[in-house]
Amino acid sequence: QVQLVESGGGLVQAGGSLRLSCAASERTFSSYAMGWFRQTPGKEREFVSAITWSGRPTYYAESVKGRFTISADITKNTIYLQMNSLKPEDTAVYYCAADATMSKLRIGGGGSWGQGTQVTVSS
Repeated sequence: QVQLVESGGGLVQAGGSLRLSCAASERTFSSYAMGWFRQTPGKEREFVSAITWSGRPTYYAESVKGRFTISADITKNTIYLQMNSLKPEDTAVYYCAADATMSKLRIGGGGSWGQGTQVTVSS
């Protein structure tokens, strides 16, 4: 398994921005696909965005399209999630995930998960 460590969460006002980072211990076949999910209490974890280490393709949930941008830096084994125009409904714990297969990752089947980072958007 790949070790994933997220950072960058915090408290921000609606309309503000945050950038999340996810550092992977290594880039291997098991982390071909990297992505972000989020979860709020009482709800299932939901897909937010995904990318491969080459930078393409990228995928986004409809709720974040046009506001969030995912990117990858292979020199740092790190992916990022730039979140702009944040809304209170974006409040959640954000998790980084990795898997060998993009299709499996996007449905929440990541083989590796980070510990999560809290994002809170105040109205």
